[in-house]
Amino acid sequence: MLGQPVPAKVQTDAMASDAVAQVLCALLPEGAQVVVCWRDWAIGAGGAVTAEACPELRGQAEQALWDRQPAQVQDPLTVVRAWSNPEGNARMSVAASLPAAVPPAQLLAWENAARALIGATLESERAQARVVTLEKSKRLQQALYEIADVASAGLEMQEMLRRIHAVIGTLMYAENCYIVLYDDVRRTLRFLYFADLIDPYVAEPDREFSEEEMHNSMTMGLLRHGQPLRGPSPVVRQRLAVAPDVSHGPDSLDWLGVPMLREGRVCGAIVVQSYDTPASYTDEDRALLVYVAQHILTAVDRRQAHDELEDRIQERTHELQRANRELQAEVIERKRAEKLQGALFRITDLANTSPTLEQFYAAVHAVVDELIVARNFYIALLDEDGQALHFPYSIDERDPVRQSRQVSRGLTEYVIETGAPLLADPAVIATLTRSGKAVQHGPAAHSWLGVPLLQGHETRGCVVVQSYSPQVRYTAHDQNLLTFVAHHIGNGLSRQRARESLRAAHLELERRVEERTFELAEANAKLMAQIGERLRAEQRLTYQATHDALTGLPNRALLLDSLAEAIARAGAGQGGHFAVLFMDLDRFKLVNDSIGHAAGDELLIEVARRITSQVRDGDLVARLGGDEFAMVIHYHTDALEVTEFAARLLEALNRPIWVAGRELFPAASIGIATWHPRYTGGEEMLRDADAAMYRAKAQGRDRSAVFDEAMREVAMKSLDLEADLRRAIKGRDFSPHYQPIVRLSDGQVIGHEALLRWHHEHRGLLLPAQFIALGEDSGLIEQVDWLLYEQVAERIAHGVDGYVSVNVSPRHLRSPDFAERMLALFERAGANPAQLRVEITETALLDDAPRTLHMLQLLREHGALAQLDDFGTGFSALSYLHRFPISALKIDRSFISGISSEYRPESVGLVRAILALAGTLGIQTVAEGVETSEQLQALRGLGCDYAQGYLLGRPGPVLGEKVL
Repeated sequence: MLGQPVPAKVQTDAMASDAVAQVLCALLPEGAQVVVCWRDWAIGAGGAVTAEACPELRGQAEQALWDRQPAQVQDPLTVVRAWSNPEGNARMSVAASLPAAVPPAQLLAWENAARALIGATLESERAQARVVTLEKSKRLQQALYEIADVASAGLEMQEMLRRIHAVIGTLMYAENCYIVLYDDVRRTLRFLYFADLIDPYVAEPDREFSEEEMHNSMTMGLLRHGQPLRGPSPVVRQRLAVAPDVSHGPDSLDWLGVPMLREGRVCGAIVVQSYDTPASYTDEDRALLVYVAQHILTAVDRRQAHDELEDRIQERTHELQRANRELQAEVIERKRAEKLQGALFRITDLANTSPTLEQFYAAVHAVVDELIVARNFYIALLDEDGQALHFPYSIDERDPVRQSRQVSRGLTEYVIETGAPLLADPAVIATLTRSGKAVQHGPAAHSWLGVPLLQGHETRGCVVVQSYSPQVRYTAHDQNLLTFVAHHIGNGLSRQRARESLRAAHLELERRVEERTFELAEANAKLMAQIGERLRAEQRLTYQATHDALTGLPNRALLLDSLAEAIARAGAGQGGHFAVLFMDLDRFKLVNDSIGHAAGDELLIEVARRITSQVRDGDLVARLGGDEFAMVIHYHTDALEVTEFAARLLEALNRPIWVAGRELFPAASIGIATWHPRYTGGEEMLRDADAAMYRAKAQGRDRSAVFDEAMREVAMKSLDLEADLRRAIKGRDFSPHYQPIVRLSDGQVIGHEALLRWHHEHRGLLLPAQFIALGEDSGLIEQVDWLLYEQVAERIAHGVDGYVSVNVSPRHLRSPDFAERMLALFERAGANPAQLRVEITETALLDDAPRTLHMLQLLREHGALAQLDDFGTGFSALSYLHRFPISALKIDRSFISGISSEYRPESVGLVRAILALAGTLGIQTVAEGVETSEQLQALRGLGCDYAQGYLLGRPGPVLGEKVL
């Protein structure tokens, strides 16, 4: 480590220098003596002598270094030479004492050898010095970089100093190191960091030591001295005039202390010491530590400034909050008396007039806040089985998000359990905690008031207000008022739930009445019109019947009439070639959903204008509805003209357009069907162009596709399969196959999933993937599902162990009577709905959230629970998990397949995150697609509740088959 003695290296350098003198001496007659001296800019002064060289010879060699023109030596047996290197940054001399005269030629050769040998030796020394210097510079630069990185890493102060200590250890021996900060005004110091192998002292960064306490401390002496010091402890103590004191730690064999300066004032120090090695540190280490100490001070100052700024911000924030609370409390107290009577009437009225429960909660909170200090207010409700506590409404200045939790020993649960109000201050809360009756969740309150929430004669929740300020304390009057409010909230809950089911029906009835009224008024106006106006009205109606109201383009009816005429002419050989183009705008729904339907209408008008600007006279452009357009384009002989026209049209559409303050780039997919003698009607050509358009969308959108025989064959197969599907529905050719769902803790089968199978008369047993898409597109999937549900209900009625889950398409959830119809089906079959689980996708939750929530709640009230299928492949929104009554998450098989693969380690992290999320929300988890023992073992290790897959049991027509 740097700072440790390196005698071997010094000895090696001395031996190398002496070797120069020995070599030169060997070139002279026996008995000669040689002295070599040099003065170099990089390695300093030095020299080498033979053993018997006299002091006079040494003096002559050294004097020659300083003389530019060395004096002539009178002794013929003494040779003195001096010279400089070509660069002029080194001076060398050599002196020799000869036992006898040497021929001039031999002496000249010896002199040249001396010049070459001494020059080579100095060059070698300089190279070695450069290497050492570079290594030290590199270590120092790396250390400073690391100190800067640590200072900006956002670490805690002690961790930052610990890492800086480690950096110092790379520069010198620093096992025993401490850092102090000094206040020269208060004359106190603090041990910011302390690490020592022998001294057991533990640093207390916030404790200050006065000069009186540290009078005999070498550290305090160093701070007063203000200059770096090194040496054994007794020596340093003597220089600082400090008496020995064992209370300040043991003495060290070598001690190095460096003060840290800020604008010339001592503000701290850093000390390293060695207990077992004397002379561990050098002047170079001292200079290095002085340099590093200033960087450490900068890092510490930066960190302390950051901490002080955060403390000031936090203190100022708390001051502002406290001032705001005090001001609000004063205003509320003045207005409370005059608002009390009116508020009581408003609470009664809100129970009957609030549109939704959420608005009811918020309005009641607003009223309560006018009567008592209710800045922190929440409503807690038990779930159906009384095992979990939910917070449908919560406003709190210190606990902004109040998560649902399992029923525990909280103050809220205590009020629900006892059925009595609780007015508690810190002393009462402490008494309840010591007795084990209740504990407070969340931040501690200075005053806590909770009253039970009754539904009928049963306590189902709690209404709570609490104060974090000692200036706000609730009274018995506040308790009576809140009890009255809770009574009305309970009544409101019952009425709101009954009214929500009627509200949708009322709105629908009002809409139909309004539409019918408008139609009757319009008919009456037409009847009252004059005969002349009737003719013009008929003309307008004729135009409206054949044209689009938004764009003024021909509509589907006029398009089909024109197509029929064109097909008839082409069939008779009287007309030219033509093609039908079916165009659908890409991502048009995004425009409507993001910037509104008015902007969407503006975009459609501009698109219609651009289309009409591209067609020729005699061509027809029609709007079919929504974002769909159709064109009848005539061409000469080559259908390539039509595809080129489609390309020009797409290019024209792609030009930007400003709508509602936004720049949009319209794009479209175009399907092309050219005339063929097989076409007998316009609907056929329009159908084929539509199919080609979907082919263009499937190929990436913003392009065109031409209908060909391959598309026709696919369309025919689709029609045949649809016909087969309709016949299968009539013949009831569908049946459920049951796959077991296993509890991983003991291998027990706790339920089955009913999977749909089609017994096709020609193709055998078909899986859902082979016909579900067609069923969804044609709408027949609902009829198929109800056949399945009917068989599942009958099977449950005959008795099953556990539950049976069925998949529910989003189409079903769009039907307002789905839940009632399902419950009626189970009632007719005599089956228990509590043994039913409905599996829905995340997309279904997003489709119509209020209606879906109502259906799932109705099913849950009858025991039928909901499970979220293919979780993780959709939006995975936490708000929906919290809002909807989901009993289980079914983890998609795509994640399960990757947890046993070393190439997909992210799958384990995703599954672990889903399991943690489900555990936090109290929701069960079912892993789908478990096919290997490695996957099963991994799921058990991750804590998954249940699983299904081919490894645990294949789907079969019979329940209760043995699990693999």
